[in-house]
Formats: sequence, structure tokens, C-alpha cells
Amino acid sequence: MSSPLHSLFLLCLWLASTQAFAIEPTSPPAFNHPGLLHTEDDFARMRSKLADNQQPWLAGWQVLEQSRHAQLNWQPRPTETIVRGGPGQNFPVLFNDMHATYCLALRWKVSGDKAYADKAVEILNGWSSTLKHIRGNSDRFLAAGIYGYQFANAAEIMRTYPGWSHDDFGRFQQMMLEVFYPMNHQFLTEHNEAAITNYWANWDLCNIASIQAIGVLCDRRDLYDEAMQYLFHGRGNGALDKAIYYVHPGNLGQWQEAGRDQGHSTLGIALLGPICETAWHQGDDLYGYRNNRFLAGAEYVAKYNLNQPVPYVPYAWGTGQRGDHREQATISDNGRGNLRAGYELVVNHYVHRLGIAAPYSSQYAAKLRPEPGAGGHASTFDQPGFGTLTATIDPQVASPRPSGLTARLRSHNVELSWWGAANSTSYQLSRATQPEGPFNVIASDIHDPLTYTDSNLPRGTYYYYVEAIVEGVPVSRSEVVCLSTAPTLVSRYEFDEHRESQADSPSYVMHGAKLVAGLSGQAVALDGVDDYVELPTGVVSQLSDFTIACWVQVDEQATWSRVFDFGDDRGFSMYLTPSNANGKCSFAVSTVYYHNEQVVESPSPLPLHRWVHVAVTLSDRTATLYVDGQAVAVRDDIHFPPYRLGNTSQNWIGRSQYSDPYLTGKVDDFRIYHGALSPSEIEMLLKTR
Repeated sequence: MSSPLHSLFLLCLWLASTQAFAIEPTSPPAFNHPGLLHTEDDFARMRSKLADNQQPWLAGWQVLEQSRHAQLNWQPRPTETIVRGGPGQNFPVLFNDMHATYCLALRWKVSGDKAYADKAVEILNGWSSTLKHIRGNSDRFLAAGIYGYQFANAAEIMRTYPGWSHDDFGRFQQMMLEVFYPMNHQFLTEHNEAAITNYWANWDLCNIASIQAIGVLCDRRDLYDEAMQYLFHGRGNGALDKAIYYVHPGNLGQWQEAGRDQGHSTLGIALLGPICETAWHQGDDLYGYRNNRFLAGAEYVAKYNLNQPVPYVPYAWGTGQRGDHREQATISDNGRGNLRAGYELVVNHYVHRLGIAAPYSSQYAAKLRPEPGAGGHASTFDQPGFGTLTATIDPQVASPRPSGLTARLRSHNVELSWWGAANSTSYQLSRATQPEGPFNVIASDIHDPLTYTDSNLPRGTYYYYVEAIVEGVPVSRSEVVCLSTAPTLVSRYEFDEHRESQADSPSYVMHGAKLVAGLSGQAVALDGVDDYVELPTGVVSQLSDFTIACWVQVDEQATWSRVFDFGDDRGFSMYLTPSNANGKCSFAVSTVYYHNEQVVESPSPLPLHRWVHVAVTLSDRTATLYVDGQAVAVRDDIHFPPYRLGNTSQNWIGRSQYSDPYLTGKVDDFRIYHGALSPSEIEMLLKTR
């Protein structure tokens, strides 16, 4: 039966993870219109603030009024074929008219002057009756994505104008569906016939933004869902867990293009912001995904481009058709400090809507305020701009408090990180050994980064909360999280259905596998053809330090077969193979397919035709591989504990994430522990059968 310690650990794990993963959205049956970057409430707010000459809205409006794209004398140049990349480039005619339409639509919606609406409709109708093709080299997909989502945004504003006829609006929708969407879809599904990792995050993101925007504009739920599903489950670099590649302690999220240059890193923020805002207007919270992962990325990019240091882990970029990789060992300073519009969305959602402190995003946005439009200072046509006018809202949380407190076990230490409260000046952290306290302050005057490591703790269970300080006085506190520093059995699969202990573990599914006589009781037999055991989604998704141990009998030494493989088809994988290409038993973890695998390799393969006990432990960054109770390999620079892989959905015994051979043999007593067992505790496992 379940032990009190096991039950307490599961409770602590649940408390620690309540803000780690956002539930994937359940979309409403009908779209809100207008419902892309702006809603009717947004326009009402702009009109109200301008009527009272309030800042910073007035300054933002004046920037719009002064834009050359926002004038009634604008002369559109609709063209049948747009070319970006290679000979005959003419794409500026598209992005200039696209941005003019957006500017004119804003001027009409805020001022009520129909002359601007009529000019915007003239441009929309000219393009919808003319444009047939977008061509060029691979850059054509950038044109289809970047200009597609912005053109859809302009049309979404104008759909409320009575002077834009139903037929003309329908023709524009048809153009978006027939010219832009097919290219967006083609890129995300085929990636220009290159390796899935060849294209940087911004290529995926602009095409995701376009599909999402076209879905709302055309009332196509299938398109909107396609974009959303790619963000959660996509295999390319624009998926959320790949674009924000690595979240460092203190919630600094290393951007996928950080080792490339800063112009493209800031572009990623400017593209993902509108995607999150559109989803928010449709009732889906991408902003909150995995404890505000987007904000972590925005803070990282902003901090570095404000010329402050940030942490960095090496990144392997897969290039070309075959996916040959290049390692980016350090962050790039190319383009560092060149600011880009787009951060007003970040600040106004997290700081003003939710009361979460975003100090670097706030400083970054302030440097550009009032935010320019496309073509203005520090703004290209890759994003619409004017965020000071369109995105600024009054603070909506009366008493902000720290949030998103997480606790991770690293060796005998507890690493804590949290999000700050807007307007707080510092933080203090308290700890207790009982949920009801008493709590004692263990650290104070914490400013940046918002992380603290509680070190050298004896084995036990600890409870924590963090308080926000203003002028030396605690004003609010976070939720309580708890964590056990003692290794704790999370799941055990004995494959003996008659045993009560089986009920302690989540269910598993046998795919062709059979139960046969094991070491004691039953084991699962795998035929090496298509048999495997499927464990539940997220079975290791909350673990930092861990132990995975089992008995295995390998009956055929098939290279790259798996004892276990936890991951999914996004390229996330954590596996143990009896024999790799070097003929050695090895444990490996990767988040970018095979490009950045970190491997712990034994001197030899697992022996055949006998029961062998294998175990892998991770303590902080040190992974140890045990065979029959003996440590046979150690590596001390593992960057990716299981929780960094996300909520993995393909957690398999006997099967690989790739087209590797299935395991031929038997597996018994498969165990997963929170925490790294000691060598003596590993040895004790051999005596339990």
C-alpha cells in the first residue's frame, strides 16, 4: 500500500507543480471579433484616454498621426506576384501597403473619421483583387508569414466597417486562404524540405502567427487549432518549449536564437507576443504556459540587450537537409542593444493585467516609449508597432504578490525560483518543516535574479513561501510549496497484477507485450518486433534529481534498442540503451533531437541472456550509470533533468522515439524515484527480489 512518505511526496509534488504547466486550451465554439491584436474594448479604452488627453496614449497617438503610412494621400500598389529572396524582389510594395492599411484602420477606429476607413478598404480591395502568388527563394515563407499575420490584423479591424461590403470582405478572406495560408501550412509541415531544426524560431513563429490570424479572420477553427497545436506539439524551433530553449534559475529563458544574433532574438519576442495576445482574446492563455515561459524568454532577451549579463548553456543547431549540427558555445553580441518594438504587449499583460514584475521588459519598453510603428525608429516591418497606444492599460491588480514559486531538488539542496510582484523592491524567503509552520526567514534582501538555493539540508520535507518587500515592509506573500530532500519512490511497475502495490503506480498499457515468469512473480516480455509498454503522460515531468532502476534481461544485442525512452516527437528524449553505436550501454538526454545529446557511456554493452540490474541517477548535474549495483560511468555536466523535457507523452519501456529496434528481452520491477539514490541504496535494490 502507499506509504505516508510517498503520499506526502505526491502532495508536495502537486503543490510545487501547480504553476509549472498551463492546461492546454479548450477553445470556445465561436471566435470573438475583432479578436486578433485588438478588441472593441481596446478601442474604447484608446478613445477614452485620448478624449482626456492622457499619457502615454496621447504620445502614442501622435506617433501614429505622424506616420507617413497613416495618411489619406497614400497610393497603394497592388501587385499580382510578390517576390522575396532571389532575382526580381519587390516585396516592399506589399509590406508598405500592408502597414498603411493597419495604420489607416487604427486611425478610423480610434477617431471615427470614415475617410481613413475608406482608404484602408481601397488598399484591401486592391490587393484582394490582384495578388495571386508569393514567390522567391526560402525567404518567400518569411513574406507569407510576417505579412500574412499583419494583413489579417488590418482586415480584422476593418471587418466592423459597414462601408466594406460583404463580397469584398469575402474576397479578401479568400485571398488569405488561397495565397498566404497554403504557404504557411507548407512551411510548418515541410520546412522547405530541410531538416526540421534547420530554420530558426522566427521562421516558425511568423507562419504560426499567420495561420492563427487567418483562422480568426476567416472563422476557421481548424486553422486556429492548427496554429495552437503546433505551439504545444510542433517539431520545429518555434514550438513554445523550443523557442524558449532553457529556463535558468530566476526565470530567465534562453531564447533559441540567442547564440545567433540579437536582432532575431528580439524579433522572436515581437512575433510571439501577438500570438499570445490573439489567443488571450480568444480565451486561451498562452502567456501563462509553463509558469509564464514567454515572459522568461522576454526577460532574458531584454536583459541582455540592456547590456547586462545573462547565463547561457551551449546550443546545437541542426542545419541543412540532413541536420548536420553546429554548436553555439556562447551567446552572440551581434546586434546587441539595438532595440525593437513589441515589448509593450509583454509589459501590459504581465505587469498591468497580472501584477507580475517584469523589470527588464519594463526597462526595455520604456526606452522605446512611445513605441514607433513599422518603418519608424527601432522598428522594421516585421511587426506593426504602436504598442504604447494600442496595448497600454491601467494596472488591474490592486495588491500584486509573488507567484510561480518552484522548488527543485539539486543534490542535497533545494533550488527555488519565483516571479516577483509589480512595484516590489526586494524579497525574503521563509522555510518551515510543517505545512502550518512555524516559518522562519532564511534569506532576505533578494533583488536579482529571483532565485535562492537552500543548501546542505538534512533529509526531510520542507515548506517555503516568498514575501514581497516595499520600503522594508512585507506587503504580500506567495503560495506555499514543499519538497522532500529524501529519495522517494514515485512509481513502481512490478507487472504483478495480483499485488496491492501495483495500485500505488499510475496505469500502464501493454502493446503486444506479455507477462511471463520474472525474478519474483511476473515480468514483461518483449519480442523485439513491435512490443513495448507505455507509461502515463508526464510520468517524470516534475522530477529534477531522479533515479530510474529496473531488472532487464536482454536476449538480442540490437544496436540502439531501448530499455526505456521518455520523450515525444518534438525531439525530446531521455533514454537508456543496452548497446549504442559504439557497442556500449549508455544513458542519454536531448532536447534538440540528436544534435545536443549528453551521454553517459559504460565500457561495454549489457550482457545477454541473464537478469541484470540497471539504474541511472541524476544528482544536480551529475549522472551515474549503474550495472548490477556498480557505478560504471559518470558525467557531471547534464543540463536537462526530466522536468526540462516538459510534459512528455511518449514514455516507453522497450521502444525508441526513433526508428530504432525494439528491445528483445524481459523487464521487471521498473522504479522511478524523486531524488538520487546513494550507491548503497542502489545496492540494496539488488537484494529486494
